[in-house]
This record gives sequence, C-alpha cells and structure tokens, in this order.
Amino acid sequence: MVVEVRILVAEDDRALRDVLQRGLREAGYVVDTASDGEQAVANLTAIEYEVAVLDWRMPKLSGIEVIEATRRANVLTPILMLTARDTPSDRVDGLNAGADDYLVKPFEFTELVARLHALQRRPALRHSSQIQCGDLRYDPSARRIEGAGRVIELTTTECLLMELLLRRSPEIVSRRTIANQVWPNATVAVGSNTIEVHIARLRSKIQTCTAKIETVRGFGYRLVPS
Repeated sequence: MVVEVRILVAEDDRALRDVLQRGLREAGYVVDTASDGEQAVANLTAIEYEVAVLDWRMPKLSGIEVIEATRRANVLTPILMLTARDTPSDRVDGLNAGADDYLVKPFEFTELVARLHALQRRPALRHSSQIQCGDLRYDPSARRIEGAGRVIELTTTECLLMELLLRRSPEIVSRRTIANQVWPNATVAVGSNTIEVHIARLRSKIQTCTAKIETVRGFGYRLVPS
C-alpha cells in the first residue's frame, strides 16, 4: 500500500476550492474538500488528516467555530487558516482559537505549500514525542536520530527524509511524496536518481541498526524493522 499525505481543504468559494484541490493534488497530496463549516467538522472528527486548510468565513460554521469544535473533540490536526482579514487582532483571534498558522488572501500557492510542509514537520501536536522503528529513534523536538546505541549524524535533507520514512513506517512512501515533502522548494523536478543517492547514504548510516530501508520496485521505499 502506497501512503500519500491526506489533507482537508474547507473553502466555500467553489472556484478557489477547485484551484486548491487541483494544485495540492499536483503537489502530491490526497485532498478531501468541504464547502461549509459543518462538513469540515464532520470530516476532521471522522478522518485523521496530516493537515487542514480552513477558510475563515464559511456557511453554517465559521473557520474559528470549526477550530473550536474540533479542538474540544481533541482533534490534533494542524490547521492553517485562510482569510482576507489581516489585522493583528484577527490574527490573534485565529491563533487563540487553536489555529496553527494564518495566511492572508490573496496569497502565492508556493507559500501555501511551504507553510503546509512546515506544519507537517511541527512536532508539537504529535501524539508521541519520539518516533521509533527497530532501535532507530527520532526525537522531533531535538531533531536527533539515534540507533545502535549512538547518535547518527545526518544532513538536513537526510534528516527530513528519515523523519518522513519513520513517520510512515512500515507503509510505503512514494517517490513523488518524498520529492514533494523533502524538497518542497526545489526549482526543478527532483528525479529518482537524486532520491536514490540519498536513500543509499541513509542505508549506509543505519546499516548497524535494527531497521532497514526497503525498495518497493515501481512504488517507493519503506522503513521496517530488520
């Protein structure tokens, strides 16, 4: 099974919703949509999303009311608020309600994607402070990876790649998802050769650990106990 990153877009403007859905799918996300606040709450409480994008002004329930309702239900999904309201008090209201980030319309799509990547990497709302596979352990708050009784020195790119594999373990992560999540700001397409080089370096660095990176031909990679 290939695991993609699932995201919710709640926006009542159909044209903008369609643009966001199409663009985010091209960026490697699996996108669900909602056209009003009640539908957004229903989705967020029934499905575990990696991140959600909410419009402030929606029918039935506003974005603020959606956030308040889902936080009361202990939904920890990181939420980015979209709005035309750009005063400091508006930002404070959104963040105090439980939003994790705030983007003012109109915005550049590349900035939206960059902010979503940042929310996905944010450790604060994760259920566990550490992620583990075999004896390989990752502490998001310290950006520290240990295995075989030692700290494993990784470059920034290697760390992002290892974190992605650990968070998805033991599922398969597609090459497309790796490219979009590890190199979100790349000006040219990241090819399979680039990914393979970094995978080879990671394999070399964790070869004494009780976890291994498997290649699933035609799909991608997965991290499993060895």
